[in-house]
Amino acid sequence: MPLILNIDTATEYASVCISKGNEVLAMESNADQKNHGSFIQPAIQRLMNAASLTLQAFDAIAVTAGPGSYTGLRVGLATAKGLCYATQKPLILINTLEVMAVASIQLQTENQKPETENCLFCPMIDARRMEVFTALYDRYLNIVCEPAAKILDESSFKEWLNRQPVIFSGSGHAKLENILQNPNAFFSNVQQHAGHLSVLSIKAFGQKKFADIATSGPTYIKEFFTIAPQVLKVEKLL
Repeated sequence: MPLILNIDTATEYASVCISKGNEVLAMESNADQKNHGSFIQPAIQRLMNAASLTLQAFDAIAVTAGPGSYTGLRVGLATAKGLCYATQKPLILINTLEVMAVASIQLQTENQKPETENCLFCPMIDARRMEVFTALYDRYLNIVCEPAAKILDESSFKEWLNRQPVIFSGSGHAKLENILQNPNAFFSNVQQHAGHLSVLSIKAFGQKKFADIATSGPTYIKEFFTIAPQVLKVEKLL
């Protein structure tokens, strides 16, 4: 069974875990988004020490590649790529929204609520104002609506909500909960973590879905850009 290091720093909640096959052996987490950069590498070291493992013991390294926090994505991917380059282990990139959907699907399966049978799953990442990064999945993780940036309003997801229940989750779902009135809309505070990432990384490993270490980058959905500061000349009127 493959031994995989799973890294998730894409959102406000960061975590890292070691998984072997379908089992999570150990995990650490951090809820302070500003400290993801200082958290991740010491956490990996602590996990390896506790499990008496070296980096060479891993068969692959997996990371959430986005969408999410621009800084968080760069922290996670830079760490994963650096470790893969140093050890010559394969790199696995997983979409953050898919990891979030796994968390929601697992919780719904455990609860087995009849009102949400045959539902769709809609993870949302807050993207400021009324915008979110989102996608729609069925319970088998088939994509119903491709990942995209979406501005929310009272008619959002009406096409699907008129047909079946939809469970909304993630940091952006509160925006929709405040404006949406539909009996088929359900809202979940489930939090994804690296253990949910491991569900997808073991599958990707078996299918040999590896990313190129040199050329792979974050999945921003919306392009990241900065505005160069302009120097304004102010003349005093006499």
